[in-house]
Amino acid sequence: MKSDKNAKIYVAGHTGLVGSTILKKLIEKGYSNILLSIEKELDLRNQLDTEKFFEANRPEFVILAAAKVGGIVANNTYKADFIYDNLAIGLNVINCCYKYNVKKLLNLGSSCIYPKLAIQPIKEEYLLDGKLEPTNEPYAIAKIAAIKLCSSYNFQFGTNFISVMPTNLYGKNDNFNLETSHVMPALIRKIILAKALKNGEIEFITSDLKQHKLGFGIDEKISSFSLEEIQSSLSEIGISSDSVTIWGSGNVRREFLHVDDMAEACIYLKENYNADEIGEFVNIGTGTDVSIKELAEQIKELAEYDGNLIFDNKKPDGTPRKLLDVTKINNLGWKAQISLTDGIRKVISDYLKLK
Repeated sequence: MKSDKNAKIYVAGHTGLVGSTILKKLIEKGYSNILLSIEKELDLRNQLDTEKFFEANRPEFVILAAAKVGGIVANNTYKADFIYDNLAIGLNVINCCYKYNVKKLLNLGSSCIYPKLAIQPIKEEYLLDGKLEPTNEPYAIAKIAAIKLCSSYNFQFGTNFISVMPTNLYGKNDNFNLETSHVMPALIRKIILAKALKNGEIEFITSDLKQHKLGFGIDEKISSFSLEEIQSSLSEIGISSDSVTIWGSGNVRREFLHVDDMAEACIYLKENYNADEIGEFVNIGTGTDVSIKELAEQIKELAEYDGNLIFDNKKPDGTPRKLLDVTKINNLGWKAQISLTDGIRKVISDYLKLK
């Protein structure tokens, strides 16, 4: 891939957080023959349509970033959707990569594949060593299946399918729907909206609500965008001018990787390594973590919000701690470059520019 900038590369899921960033990085690095598809034109859950796409386009390289993703609320609510959609996408794309002689596949997974109570930091060999976190078990099972598909095809057919397991990702083009988003974008949006309420920035809030869904069935209730209506709607999900309510105790710990770093790691591995050099899969992360409480306090400071943070202990926390061991990828010559503070500051800035 490194020597041929004209090689045909298919980025599956190029409109999402990871896929859009990988696409941007590929273009920046001079790749000029990038193949894309959008969901309304190609449903990767459909086997026949996926095979027709691969037969017609014959990509040489594939980056599989397409997935149904979400935070703890979405995972715990739409269990059937998460396991079906992600199993179907993995089965169809990975098999087509074999059937149509793709030179190299990069399969993106998730750190939720690991046991809930895995020893920290989590090494690649801890996969399937214990029970999964129940709130995202269906999604995790689908991602584990994709890893095993890739390694099985490599073993039986000599394919060159690489799987990577990123830690919690955040960055530009994230999902800010409070019902389906991950913790980082949810906290950033909640705190920004609370600050806007405190400052009486109703025009900003109205623009925000028109651009991003709140979720939880609240959006359908908003019609006039009056101050009273906005305050009532936001209060239903724990956002007021003087406080923000956050799910869980705030004591669980998470590792966060800026999506720009993730994209760099993927392209680095794609250009420099083959599956037999990497093994079944490789973790991608920073090697450091923070508590959700620490994360929320940092976002609050960077957003310059002086209200209170309230933690709702009645809501689930999820896995107590999730920190990846990144020794393997560091030894392969790659390390994360973007600090958490710089990354959060950038996301806040990008989010405010959208309005």
